Amino acid sequence: MNQEKIEQHWKAILKEIGENPERAGLKETPKRIAKMYKELFRGYDKKQEPKVTVFPNGQDGVNYEQMIIDTGNFYSHCEHHGVSFFGDYWFGYIPSADGKILGLSKVARIVDYFAAKFQIQERLTQEVVDSIWKKLCANGTPPPKGMILIMKGKHLCKSMRGVKKDGWMTTSELKGEFLEPKKGNPLNEFLQLIKLKGSME
Repeated sequence: MNQEKIEQHWKAILKEIGENPERAGLKETPKRIAKMYKELFRGYDKKQEPKVTVFPNGQDGVNYEQMIIDTGNFYSHCEHHGVSFFGDYWFGYIPSADGKILGLSKVARIVDYFAAKFQIQERLTQEVVDSIWKKLCANGTPPPKGMILIMKGKHLCKSMRGVKKDGWMTTSELKGEFLEPKKGNPLNEFLQLIKLKGSME
């Protein structure tokens, strides 16, 4: 990422919208923005993709085949208008007896990485699940029994411009048993556990 070029472009943008990039309050703004972009758009740098720690199910003396849930928040940028969208996520998976278990902090790191670029929420949801699924299945390891990610985001391109309406967009990606229409489908258990069932119906 060429920070000098970003600074130059931002100075030009400030001029075009009628501002004076040399005034006291704005003089350092292009430099600050260029520095900030290194962090906000690190998702384009493959070298920064997080390393995911996995370990064999049962390694700690407990073979766990129940649902594991992780929650957190995310921040990204709309690829259509360049403004932020942000919100919360709920991730769950059911490990297989002879499969792998994820390290505790890894879901959050993967969400942050794929969110750190221009995105749409639908793609972000898919990329996170696909990445984690592949890492858990690496080297011929049996896949998890199921995996789910729900993301609920507020989009400033809707609330601060255009229709100027507040609201939340919800997206989901499901794999394995979460997709199976049978009695005891873990989807209902997942929604009950994260208290989102009413808002999804």
